[in-house]
Amino acid sequence: MSWTNLARNGRILVVDDAMENIQILHHALRDEHDVLFALDGEKALEVALAQQPDLILLDAVMPGMDGYAVCAALRGSPRLQDIPVIFVTALSQPEDETRALEAGAVDFISKPFNVAVVRARVRSQLTIKRQADAMRELSMTDGLTGVANRRSFNDALEAEWRRCARAGLPLSVIMIDIDHFKLYNDHYGHQAGDLCLQQVSAAMAGCAARPQDLLARYGGEEFILLLPQEGPEGAEVVARRILDEVRRLQLPHAASPSAPHVSASLGVCTALPPLDNLDSSTLIREADSQLYLAKQGGRNRHCTSTLGPGAA
Repeated sequence: MSWTNLARNGRILVVDDAMENIQILHHALRDEHDVLFALDGEKALEVALAQQPDLILLDAVMPGMDGYAVCAALRGSPRLQDIPVIFVTALSQPEDETRALEAGAVDFISKPFNVAVVRARVRSQLTIKRQADAMRELSMTDGLTGVANRRSFNDALEAEWRRCARAGLPLSVIMIDIDHFKLYNDHYGHQAGDLCLQQVSAAMAGCAARPQDLLARYGGEEFILLLPQEGPEGAEVVARRILDEVRRLQLPHAASPSAPHVSASLGVCTALPPLDNLDSSTLIREADSQLYLAKQGGRNRHCTSTLGPGAA
């Protein structure tokens, strides 16, 4: 089986301070899964962040950071909290299993373990995770365009706001509105309007290339782009790129009084550090105000502002 197929079947991180235990589990699982390993808790968290495994097999008793501390760290990380953990440990008392489950583990296997049982429980947990991931994706994605929905954006904004505040970094948002979209729907029909939204959102998504960037449908023909760690100059570059990409689609809009083709108006706002005296709702309101100015100025353009120390 190819490495690609192994990864598709699930990437598993085995964490144990004894190499012989890692070798046994690797041998048991390697034919069906991509298997990673770590010999201590700190390395496990490092590998988990870098590789994003689908499942972690975790020893409870390790020198330094034990399995319970690793599990607590996983549950406390927004990027790692959804990775299921199975404790595989020499501990075998009911209170040990209870402690593991209370720490956030989904299963508990005592050593010495039966290889067939480990394989079966791994398959079961990976199936559950795939189903949960699919449901989570549906709940956080706009059904028409495939970009994030408003709920997903709000969650990401709050998480990134806290992260940028702690790190002393800027955060930008771009509010985007497709110009005269009601006229487009009235002239071409709602089916064409849906296709227009899909094409425009795909073009805009290509302008937000960094992993932390997030494009979301904010409502109707309105979209919003989250740009963590991006200052005003970088946000302006992205805004101009969005305008260019939407124009490049050359989607006819015979009913538009602004342009012969579909265009967009953008409101850009950057919160400059420190963010302690600001909040994310102020950032959104200011981006919306800039969007209003772009529309008042003739549409098919962007307006921008900054908040915080040194803001113009």
